[in-house]
Order: sequence, then structure tokens, then C-alpha cells
Amino acid sequence: MALKPTIVAAAAALSATALVLSGCSSSTTQKDGDSGSGGPLTVGTTDKVTSLDPAGSYDNGSFLVMQQVFPFLTSYKPGTAETQPDIAESADFTNPTTYEVKLKKDLKFANGHELTSSDVKFSFDRQKKIADPNGPSSLLGSLKSVKTPDDQTVQFELSRPNDQTFPLVLAGPAGPIVDEEAFSPTKVTKDDEIVKAEAFGGPYQIDSYDLNKLVSYAANPDYKGPLEKAKTDSVQMKYYSDANNMKLDLQQGSIDVAWRSLSATDIEDLGKDDKLSVHKGPGGEIRYIVFNFDTMPYGAKSSSPDPKKALAIRQAMADSVDRSAIAKDVYKDTYTPLYSFVPDGLPGANQALKGAYGNGDGGADAEKAKKALEDAGVTAPVDIKLQYNPDHYGPSSGDEYAKVKDQLEKTGLFKVDLQSTEWVQYSKDRTADNYPVYQLGWFPDYSDADNYLVPFFYDTKDTQSFLANHFRDEKINKQLTDQASIADSGKREQALGTIQDELAKQLPTLPLLQGNQIAIANKDVQGIDETLDPSFQFRLAMLSK
Repeated sequence: MALKPTIVAAAAALSATALVLSGCSSSTTQKDGDSGSGGPLTVGTTDKVTSLDPAGSYDNGSFLVMQQVFPFLTSYKPGTAETQPDIAESADFTNPTTYEVKLKKDLKFANGHELTSSDVKFSFDRQKKIADPNGPSSLLGSLKSVKTPDDQTVQFELSRPNDQTFPLVLAGPAGPIVDEEAFSPTKVTKDDEIVKAEAFGGPYQIDSYDLNKLVSYAANPDYKGPLEKAKTDSVQMKYYSDANNMKLDLQQGSIDVAWRSLSATDIEDLGKDDKLSVHKGPGGEIRYIVFNFDTMPYGAKSSSPDPKKALAIRQAMADSVDRSAIAKDVYKDTYTPLYSFVPDGLPGANQALKGAYGNGDGGADAEKAKKALEDAGVTAPVDIKLQYNPDHYGPSSGDEYAKVKDQLEKTGLFKVDLQSTEWVQYSKDRTADNYPVYQLGWFPDYSDADNYLVPFFYDTKDTQSFLANHFRDEKINKQLTDQASIADSGKREQALGTIQDELAKQLPTLPLLQGNQIAIANKDVQGIDETLDPSFQFRLAMLSK
């Protein structure tokens, strides 16, 4: 989300985990007596809010607030990347192109307004009608129409049969249900109007709101989602423009939790404080190298096009990188090695590159890299023009790519010309074929394996991939399309694994690192580890002290 431009609808919507939703129980349901037992909490963050209106924002900071205050038809089951009913009683396909949701009875917003199927239809219709360039409407590419046979029933008519993406879309940035009596049907509603109208229905409602300074949350007694009761009645979210100030406040006890984003050095330093605990969970952010199949050495439009030699260069680079060294030396292990195109923790993820390249255990193997080049007739050293971005992906990108350059050149097989460009120009240049080999990063729109596959590798004459690197494989295109409609979760995971194995052979990208979710808190804070899961959501309702 926040690490990339908004992707086109055709790419964003082809994905997901097979599921059948029914019932409303959760293994993490909390008891009424657990609520508010430990006093108020203060959480710090450097993330920023763009808009409280779900139609007007598509970024991590805004969605963090929405997770706390808006109801969703489905939500992620804590500890997993699987969705479960939220304010839905049940949800399932009634035919291949109709996804039907039955709402729980007697739902209402914090202002007392009834929450019915009419509000649900209103929420999705306005997303598509407003289609704000800063909003998530592109995620609704498969949604044709919404019908409401009665107050408790919603029928989503979809353009793709058995689209397994859709339940996850409902739990993501396009999924918050809003009060049709409080929100404009045709334009983004202002934050202060939303707060004044008390148009909330999540675990919390907003008591007071000072944009990107302070948000005060109060537990919503009328929430009927799977968590039932917030463990802490009152939570404040404090926003920082300088992570150093957040670090200082945490050390001094002015805040209880720091959530996004401290530097790797700060995290290492705070981990030595006896009063604090560093909590790590699986993260959705990935970092990787992209190969332009036209302009890389021996690419299709180079001076000496040769696909076998180009592949050998990609393979030799994969043999030469040591991800663990980058993670440790640059990121102090706040990132972990990534050995496939889908991060660990998601159903269907594998480690296709680990055994296929390097020493077979994640490390580098210069002799294997040398053989790959020699077998293809490539003369070493190979000149590589490698581009990275110094601002969009964090201040450590320079150190990260200096490390990659060093690892490649130490083999004696590569000579790397390392250059950087600011993001505004970088984002234009990379799609204009100016960079033969370059850095990118990604954060998912929703927690599913093929949100890391379809946007990157689904490329046809009508649909260009997000990478725009001229990689196109019709067999993989078909596999990517087919897996989205596989309802059996085991079979779908096998299909996703097959796709990753095939991509590992061709290497259109070279995955490097997976970012952890990291929160640092006073040792009396509980519930953090339970919410740091593969859904990549931070549920304030699960925290207490």
C-alpha cells in the first residue's frame, strides 16, 4: 500500500485465499470482564493519516485508524492471514458470480443509527462512484453491483466466477462500512464531520481528533465484531514527525508503545533497555531487485540480445547475494531473508530460491555463479547498472545496495555501477526503461499470496504489470488467472507454489528481504504479540497493561 503507487484494478483484484465463512465465533474472542482492566494506553507512531474517509485514502496510517473505528463484513482472524465474519453472520458464494453476506441482527453505529444492508450497499457504491485517485476503489475491479433483498442480506455480483480475492478485499482498505446518514454519496467527507457525527462502528470510537497530532479512542460498547470487547477502554495515538522524539518519549515512559517506524539502530538500542520489550511479527513488506528484460545485459533490446545469457546473469546474481548478511549488517535483523516471491507467513508461500541458488542453504556460492555464466558463454566481469532510491524506501537503502554491490563484485564476476535517483523521477524512469536493474519494494493491498504475484507478473497485451519490465509468460498468466478461482485451499496453495517454482527458474525479480512488524513497548503492556500476525494489522483492542 504505502510503499508503492496504486496498482491498476485488473492486477489488484486477481487474488486470494479460498474460504467459506459461516458463524461468528473466534478463538480469540475476549470476555466482557477483560475490558478496560489496566488503565489507558498511549501509542506512538510516525505514520500519517491522509483521510478518515475510506473512499479518500489508501495508506497505512489512515487504514490503521479505520481498523479501529469502522465495522467490516469480514476481518482477519488474529494469529492468521485467514478471514472470518466480523459484522457478518455468514458469507459465501451462492453461485459462481454472487457472493452473499448475511448481517448480524440489531447492528448500529455509535451515534445510534441502525446499520443495515443499505449502509453496506452505500459504502461500496460510493467507493466506485467517488473513485478518488488517493482511494482504494481500484480493489473493487471485480465488483459489478450490490443488491439488498432485505435489511440483513447483501448480494455482491462479481465479474469473475468464484473470485477468491473478494472476501479479502472486504477485510481491506476498500471494506469499511460507513453510515449513509453521515457520509456524502458523491465526495470524500471531511474528518471533522465524521468525528462530529460519531459515525463509527468498530471496536473503538473517536473521542477527540487532532489530525496527525493526537487521536483519542474510547471503547465502543455497541460493537458486535469477533473481539467483542476492547481490553482497554481508552487509548491515545500520538503522532510524531521525528522518530527520535518518539524514541525519547518511550524511554521516558510518556508513551507505552512505539509502532512504526524507528530505525534499525534505534530498535537495537531500545532492545538493551530493561524496561522495554521489542516485539517482532511477520511483515508484509518485501524488498527486491527488478530486471528489465529489454535493457539488462543481453536483454531483448540490448546491443547483443541473447535470452540464455540474460538468464544466466540473473541466475549468477541470485547465486552471489547473501541475504542474511544484508539483513544483519544493514537492518540489524529487523528484516529477514526472503527466498521466494511471496513472504513467509502467507498460505502458499514457499522458499523456491533457497535450494535453487547459492549454496542451497541461503548463502552465496561464487563458484556456482561462475559456472552459470561459463555454461551460457558469458564473459566476466559483467557490467551491471544498478539503480536504487534513497528516499522512498528509507534511509538505509544506500547501505543496502552498497552491500549488494560489494557482494556481487567480491565474486569477481560483476562490475557494478551503482546510482540513485529521488522517488519523483525514479518512479517515472523505471517504467520508461531507463534502469536495466533496479530496486523496488512492496506492501500488500490485502494479505494473500497472489497480491505479490499478479501485480508483478501478470502481463498481457491489454494489461501491463506493475513492474513494466517486459517479462511476459502466457503459461504463468493462465496459472495466475486460474488459481484465483480455486476454492479448495490445499489445491490453491499447491497452484501458488507451482507458480513460484516457475518464477524461480526465470527470475524476473530477485527477492531479497522481508520486513518484520516491530513494536516496542513497556514490559507491562500485553497483547502485542497476539496482533503481530500475517494479516499485518495492529489491533488496539487487543492491547492492555
